[in-house]
Amino acid sequence: MESDRTTADEQPTDLELLDESLALTASNGDTELPSSRFIDRELSWLAFNQRVLELGEDPDMPLLERANFLAIFASNLDEWFMVRVAGLKRRIVTGLAVPTPAGVSPQDQLRSMQTRARELQLRHARAFTEDLRPALEAEGIHVVSWDQLSEDERVHLREVFSAQIFPVLMPLAVDPAHPFPYISGLSLNLSVRVSNPLTEKIEFARIKVPPVLARYYPLDPNGDGTARFILLEDLITHHLDQLFPGMEIIDHHAFRVTRNEDVTIEEDETENLLQALEQELLRRRFGPPIRLEVSDDMDDETLDLLKTELDITDDEVTVLPGPLDLGGLFSLGRVRRPDLRYKTHVPVTVAEFRTSDGDKRADIFGAVARRDVLAHHPYESFSTSVQAFLEQAARDPDVLAIKQTLYRTSGDSPIIDALIKAANAGKQVLAMVEIKARFDEQNNIEWGRKLERAGVHVVYGLVGLKTHCKLLQVIRQEDGRLKTYNHIGTGNYNPKTSRIYEDLGLFTCDEKVSRDITRLFNQLSGYAIERKFSRLLVAPLHLRNGLLAQIEQERRNALEGKFARVRVKANSMVDEAIIDALYRASQAGVQVDVWVRGICSLRPGVEGLSENIRVRSVIGRYLEHSRIFSFENDGDQRIYIGSADMMHRNLDRRIEALVLIGDEGHRKDITAMFDLAMDDGTATWHLGPDAEWTRRYRAEDGSPLLELHDEMMRRVASRPRRSPLLGQ
Repeated sequence: MESDRTTADEQPTDLELLDESLALTASNGDTELPSSRFIDRELSWLAFNQRVLELGEDPDMPLLERANFLAIFASNLDEWFMVRVAGLKRRIVTGLAVPTPAGVSPQDQLRSMQTRARELQLRHARAFTEDLRPALEAEGIHVVSWDQLSEDERVHLREVFSAQIFPVLMPLAVDPAHPFPYISGLSLNLSVRVSNPLTEKIEFARIKVPPVLARYYPLDPNGDGTARFILLEDLITHHLDQLFPGMEIIDHHAFRVTRNEDVTIEEDETENLLQALEQELLRRRFGPPIRLEVSDDMDDETLDLLKTELDITDDEVTVLPGPLDLGGLFSLGRVRRPDLRYKTHVPVTVAEFRTSDGDKRADIFGAVARRDVLAHHPYESFSTSVQAFLEQAARDPDVLAIKQTLYRTSGDSPIIDALIKAANAGKQVLAMVEIKARFDEQNNIEWGRKLERAGVHVVYGLVGLKTHCKLLQVIRQEDGRLKTYNHIGTGNYNPKTSRIYEDLGLFTCDEKVSRDITRLFNQLSGYAIERKFSRLLVAPLHLRNGLLAQIEQERRNALEGKFARVRVKANSMVDEAIIDALYRASQAGVQVDVWVRGICSLRPGVEGLSENIRVRSVIGRYLEHSRIFSFENDGDQRIYIGSADMMHRNLDRRIEALVLIGDEGHRKDITAMFDLAMDDGTATWHLGPDAEWTRRYRAEDGSPLLELHDEMMRRVASRPRRSPLLGQ
């Protein structure tokens, strides 16, 4: 145990790596690399969402899981339009857009994005209407139309409409006295054309489908595993006579608008970041439209009116078969059909935190004091590890202080509750609440104020930077001296997402890690400018250059005839400097494995450039989220885990932290997981030099390949504890 930590402690600091990297970059900067070496990041993201769609199309996937993947596709695409497409359009309008790294103009990039997105949306709609919907019906799960109802059901639904739906609806007329109404982003709407029998004039009205009501209204709420639903908009359209009495209903159609909902704050020009963000969140609701989705039965007159009033171009219109907004398929989660879902998996408690008598309150401090502990979620329980660690710290009278970063957490978070209990118990508590976490800004503001009212010292991020690192530090008094316990993770402190996000977290009381994290917290909460860390690589100052130095060392080792390998696991691989370093390493003979969930701008398998690079992607039951950086280092392996993706925003505009893994057993576990992901016998997507992803999930004989998540559940559940808990 001690030798493992000593080896890690003797590694150079990230400042020393920075100095080395700068010199190496200067010596290698003249190497010419082809201009076509980068894959467009936006098209790569669409390729990722296509991989999600492929799972929704897969007949071998449990049926309700397929519905879930189709809903995820829709939700993902909404956010992509709201942020990425909206951002590019804003930059084009303001003249700030620049060609892509591959040399494509912003205008051409936007056209390619819109064309490809429209193709995928049509494929997505067909996947539901032509494939999933009939498959659901075969299993007794029906989304029925009004015409398919019995007369008794129609009578019942008329009563339901009058009592529960009609009072909530707000039809808005459009005429000289009533201007075209504001259409909120992502809302589902009905356009209605009516004729006044007195004037014979045709009028237009808009009805917003209320998001506060169930989109899929259950007809058999207490069924025996079968289920029938009717869409809320279908109910509304068959009762339009109640909304427009005395008028003749000519036609009605569904439409949906996506708006620019990204948040931009001129942080350098504001004195109060919290107030500036709250004002910007109000403006977000009124961002300009960037996409109009309409049902394929919409008449030209109505479509022209919507385009004119919303200032939408033809390129921004997507015509789809109904129903619109398939994100509503998340509603099918209420159907009680375990046979149509993944088999239930109950996370195990981390082996080192298990107790012989089954007591959930294990002595976390005792276990971590004995040796480092690595937790792997969701295979291992978040509640009996991270949450238990914080809760034990909150009630322990020997704990003097707690410091934690919070980027995202759940609304009813036990993490927040534990911090409040600690503050109420008189402990010093510091919470770094990042209020600029996209689409969680309002939640984080509310958590921050709740913590402040309890006496927690709250810091709302840094001007110009997002605090994205995942750090938790506990200072405890033991035997007359202070001892520091730390958790460094790859994922958010969110008990809900920890059940579906794959993440790693290191528990350690290593003195050098403790000193590093203490210095980093001081930098985040005060005015310290820390330039030296022993076991951490920290962005934005040193992380990229630290990784470049490690990659360069592998390149040098390969040139000297030594076995050299770099392995990277990340959500996104975009940063050009990192990619170019991997290309040069590949040219020197370094074996490079990249395991990426989403975007990958690196082009593998190109002769003379990247034939030694393999890129794999795993999408399935769990969302791969951990970030891992592994370097062979001539037999003295270095592995870092942490919060940073290989993107400009992470490396240049965020506080990120990677920690060097000191325990040899942990390094072996991570290496074994990587071996499994890169094995040709494991079901994965392979990226080719043509930027196309190919799904490989069956062997040549047609048998299914090994599912990584299933195998990891098996391996982790059978993992023995490395050492007994103190006192047991």
